[in-house]
Amino acid sequence: MLTTLILASTVLTGVLLLRPVIRRNPLWRAMVTPLASIIGSGFLILGPVLAKDFGAWAPAVMAALCGLAWAFGMSIRANITRLGDGPVRETIPEQISAAMLAIAYVISVAYYLNLFGSFAVSLTPFAGPDGARIVTTTAYVLILGLGWTSGFAALERAEYQAVALKLAVIAGLLVALAVYFVDRSGDGALIVPEAHIRGWQAVTLGFGLLVTVQGFETSRYLGDEYSARVRHQSMKMAQGLSTAIYVIYVALLVFTLPVPNQGVTETEIIDLMQRVAPILPMMLVAAALAAQFSAAVADTGGSGGLVAELTEGRLSARQGYLALVLVGLALTWAADVFQIISYASRAFAAYYGMQSFIAARHARGPARLFHGGLALLAAAIAILGTPVEG
Repeated sequence: MLTTLILASTVLTGVLLLRPVIRRNPLWRAMVTPLASIIGSGFLILGPVLAKDFGAWAPAVMAALCGLAWAFGMSIRANITRLGDGPVRETIPEQISAAMLAIAYVISVAYYLNLFGSFAVSLTPFAGPDGARIVTTTAYVLILGLGWTSGFAALERAEYQAVALKLAVIAGLLVALAVYFVDRSGDGALIVPEAHIRGWQAVTLGFGLLVTVQGFETSRYLGDEYSARVRHQSMKMAQGLSTAIYVIYVALLVFTLPVPNQGVTETEIIDLMQRVAPILPMMLVAAALAAQFSAAVADTGGSGGLVAELTEGRLSARQGYLALVLVGLALTWAADVFQIISYASRAFAAYYGMQSFIAARHARGPARLFHGGLALLAAAIAILGTPVEG
């Protein structure tokens, strides 16, 4: 019965999202890009990670992470509104900000593709770090080949289908967890896990997880396709919807499924969902592979374009792709996924800090203090964020 309900909710969501009246709506289309980034890979790992370290406080921590992302989004939205629909004036702070984003993209692609490798082998006899790294390396080589031969266009056209698949699977997952929560509640079997970290350690770990709610900044760079008003509104809607999804998901998971105190992996969600319904692991792996690869392609394209723009053509987009792949391969074989997540969080914090600084420069009164305070907070996150310990 539960399997039928999961499949029905997944299929209905997918059909709804693929309806022409939905997919052609300008506001929804503008909302899809940031929404896809925000609830991408982070959705798959955050539940078990927060449950292990923060226990029953995990939903509150999740809400705090989303609140922090919303605050940084306010700075970026202020910049969108100020710049309007005209061409962006390339000031030195804007150039520094773009350079920071290019670096963040390099690390985020490593994050996406390492999760891609982990989920690709999770249900096979080759599960483990080495098998995952081999798959990740293969994916890097494929992306470099596609970018070098200008083959990204076809994959980018498939982005909406990948997003629809991911959101449909998430709908099925939330339905399954809701039913499981009600059943466990009726049996008096809900759990209240203990927090294993507190104080400053909890704060710095939260800093290291910022990248898992990253993605809203993509609205800043859709000016060729959408007006400033649409980008401003669609970012708010994407952040609002993703916050609701994240907090509900974490609350349902934390109080129903016991997460091990040690040895939590990036694919822990697969083992946990097996207890809820046997069909969920395969669905999550399919969604993860589609989401991670499409996100990696998008950020690779964005990074290559930024490199070409920042160097005024002295380095081509292709050379940018090559640099990204070389750095990504080094990260893949030198660090684990949780370390890469921490590095990516720091890189995006630096970018958000520069965007907040830019917003503060052009603001007055309390708004200047608000954006300036965010810039300082972002600097602290970039310096102090720590990785999750498995």
